Amino acid sequence: MNSSSSLRDLYSDPSSAWSFTPTAPAGAAVAVSATNSTQPTSSTPSFQWKSPRASHNSIFDLSPDLADLSDIDIVHVVKTVLASAMLQYTSTAIAMPWEVGKLLLQVQWVPRDVQDPERIQEVPEDEETSDTDSEDESYFADPGAAPTSTHVRREEYQHALHDDSRPEFIMPVEPQDGVWGMIKRIGRFRGEGWLALWKGLLTSCVTEVLSSTLQPVIHNILQSIFLSPTTLYDQPPILLPVTSHLITGLILSPLDLIRTRMIVQSFIPRYRTYSGPLDALNQILRDEGGLKGIYLHPHLLIPAIIDSAFRPLVALALPGLIASYVGRAHITEINNPIAWGIAELAGSCVGLLLTLPFETVRRRLQVQTRGHANPIRGCVELRPTPYHGVVDALWRIITEERSDVPANRYASIKKRRPSRSGLKDETVQVKEDDGWFRNTGIGQLYRGLGMRLGASVIVFILALVSGGEDSDSGWAEL
Repeated sequence: MNSSSSLRDLYSDPSSAWSFTPTAPAGAAVAVSATNSTQPTSSTPSFQWKSPRASHNSIFDLSPDLADLSDIDIVHVVKTVLASAMLQYTSTAIAMPWEVGKLLLQVQWVPRDVQDPERIQEVPEDEETSDTDSEDESYFADPGAAPTSTHVRREEYQHALHDDSRPEFIMPVEPQDGVWGMIKRIGRFRGEGWLALWKGLLTSCVTEVLSSTLQPVIHNILQSIFLSPTTLYDQPPILLPVTSHLITGLILSPLDLIRTRMIVQSFIPRYRTYSGPLDALNQILRDEGGLKGIYLHPHLLIPAIIDSAFRPLVALALPGLIASYVGRAHITEINNPIAWGIAELAGSCVGLLLTLPFETVRRRLQVQTRGHANPIRGCVELRPTPYHGVVDALWRIITEERSDVPANRYASIKKRRPSRSGLKDETVQVKEDDGWFRNTGIGQLYRGLGMRLGASVIVFILALVSGGEDSDSGWAEL
């Protein structure tokens, strides 16, 4: 060292808690700064796809002091946990009416001939099925299921036709005016009421808390197993976050099953199938095959795998694909956050068109019971005969149901006709036209689409206002 050097050159600033770069000689300062400028940090990732992160752990958000395990105050921990629980419970309760309305629209059975009693009477009493129906049923039939006669189907079919034959706990099929219309129908129906909009609230809250806790933990475990420390700053494979969401969804699938049935069942006490979440779990385990039936039954396992894996895969892959094909320049979240947000919005909208039909099929299969369990007395019209799998459910919904507003087969209009005393108003029955939208149930697969698209737009606007930091978890919920 030169004798003319000052002691100031030998001074080194003590490292703070946020410094992760070791001290370097003065001559290597330029190299260190150049290296730090090229290495990505946790706040500016360099991947082209962005994982839909779960919501932040509200316990540490409310009290960052809990991250220091050396000095923990038990009273402070209890207060923070209670505050976090109340915050999560309140946020779930706010969104619950829309979730209940959307789920009931998804499981509601709207037959194509809901207001056409003449077509139903064309089926003979002693004829089980026609040749064509027999061939279709043989393809999708469950070998272990008991045969269902046409008379039983017709009897259940009348529930959607006439108010006098419909049980008092089933809401009538009315015009499909979206989630908000279903919310109003639930509140005004005598058998449900406004409190029924919060059915399944506790189960939904527990499911969201466990999902937001388990998914990051499983993701970190997978990264520690399959990724070496030298590749942490590289673009991680998309398979890891998708696998973490899949494992989390399979672990929590019984809670999702209980939540669906708690929402669908009647709110009238004497018609309820389950008195609460624990009673629902006990009955399902007792009557529907135990843990093997609740996890490994094909009607539950296959839809859970499709829904839990396909949704995060679409959410992760579509924004990057849209940004790469639409944008002229290389669009990333760092160099062009607005364009990347638009790509995320477009990916979310396209993803809903791809994932919502499978979510609807999963809800339909969750509602129907198996084994020795009694059928659920739902507050909406449910299909009287069970589906035999994902493909059968998709086929039956498209071919048996209708997508438009279930109006009367013969509409009444008023016409003015001349008479001896002058013009006279006369009511004329006009036959409803058979349109494509009436003769297909594709619209039934997309119930709640408008609400989800609106939520995507709201998340996009919040991301623009807040700079994208406070709404990262919003895309994971859509």
